[in-house]
Amino acid sequence: MRSLMLEAAPLFERASGTKVDMKFALTSVLQKEVAAGAAFDIALLPRPELDALAQAGNIAAGTQTDITRSAVGLAVRAGAPKPDIGTVEAFKRALLQAKTIGYSDGPSGAYIAKLFERLGIADEVKPKTRLTSRLVAEIVAEGEAEIGMQQIVAILPVKGAELVGPLPGELQNIIVYAAGLAAATANGAVARTFIAFMAMPEVVSLIRAKGMEPG
Repeated sequence: MRSLMLEAAPLFERASGTKVDMKFALTSVLQKEVAAGAAFDIALLPRPELDALAQAGNIAAGTQTDITRSAVGLAVRAGAPKPDIGTVEAFKRALLQAKTIGYSDGPSGAYIAKLFERLGIADEVKPKTRLTSRLVAEIVAEGEAEIGMQQIVAILPVKGAELVGPLPGELQNIIVYAAGLAAATANGAVARTFIAFMAMPEVVSLIRAKGMEPG
């Protein structure tokens, strides 16, 4: 999302003449700051966290708007053979054949761990998994993991790693990022204009270039 917003915000500034100040942090950090009464106009967070803040009264009810949808993908080191992951069985086979598997110790990693259990291979792959707090594609690029899984948006920017493709649809985990207005914002009109701008064709093109789909 940082990469997307650093390109989308200047487009809005040029179109509207309004300066945009942004703060980037982990979802958990932003959620706590918003809940504690931080001053802001728009929060852009995964939909469940944003909805929770709306229920608590920190986000203006009914202002939540889906911006992007992000899927989980599989990466290999640049130039390495790309396994077939087009079906559930092919994906499962790729996991069993890989020497090492990298995934995040964050939310996407929690999903991957449950996915191993769902596929019935948790015990088999456990000795070769590599958890990381870094971008998973970075440890794939460095050779620490032969394959790695994380949100596609976090794979594409990493040099030295290549996206094989998204996980099979039956196994996919879609994260929806949504924007909502602060309950106490004094800049509601401009904030709504910014959220609407995120659906403009030039921004939609950026969203897709970052490996996501528009909300």
